[in-house]
Amino acid sequence: MDNRPIGVFDSGLGGLTAVKELEELLPGESVVYFGDTGRVPYGTRSRETVRRYARQDMAFLTRHDVKAVLAACGTVSSTAADIGAALPVPYFDVVGPTARAAVKACRGGRIGVTGTSATIRSGAYAQAIAGLDPSLQVLSQPCPLFVPLVESGFVSPEEEITRLAAERYLAPLREAGVDVLILGCTHYPLISAIIRRVMGPDTVLIDSGREAALALGEYLKDRDMLCAPGQPRTADYYVTDAPEDFAAGAGLFLGHGVEGRRVEDIESY
Repeated sequence: MDNRPIGVFDSGLGGLTAVKELEELLPGESVVYFGDTGRVPYGTRSRETVRRYARQDMAFLTRHDVKAVLAACGTVSSTAADIGAALPVPYFDVVGPTARAAVKACRGGRIGVTGTSATIRSGAYAQAIAGLDPSLQVLSQPCPLFVPLVESGFVSPEEEITRLAAERYLAPLREAGVDVLILGCTHYPLISAIIRRVMGPDTVLIDSGREAALALGEYLKDRDMLCAPGQPRTADYYVTDAPEDFAAGAGLFLGHGVEGRRVEDIESY
């Protein structure tokens, strides 16, 4: 047994979709969450900047004595896997588990990938899918407005501005006839109802946060690293800007309230 918490991080609120999955899959586990709300979004940054942020985020979590780190951020996952692999604790990101789930679900030979500009530019999902099944065709589409729309709370299925953005971004993938669509950013499940409406009911949506949480859960179970039964569960949330705004938005992702603590010196990590 290992009673230490699981560390999860993202550029902002999106990684809370992975935390929600962990709450459901591993209800006895404690979590330390770090959301870099002062520097969100990561998806429009350069590769060098994202890697610097990722190194600082991971260092923050490891100093909180976590037993594993989950990068619940598609941008970090696609550009900083080597930094995570060098951590002193097990590291998980969203790319590998999500690619495996997409390949397994694909029946028509075409997989669509959505993500931030940095994620799509990296080609990480296309490379992972090709490594699993080179016969599959991968069509990628950056959706840079999705993160700020979600962070701003425009997530209702009836939200017109979000629907229009989804129509603009997803039309090429729909017209290409993809039968599986990867939601390559953990913010995107919050607007999955809109995405599904645009893509149609026959398109399988793959939630990257859920797939990463499943992979992490299986790893901990297989190695007897879960918390001991009866151990009190804790959940600590840290952000780099406006904890009150984070707390207000977190309920959309988790379905319950949280209290955020501000980190003043993330650049020092």
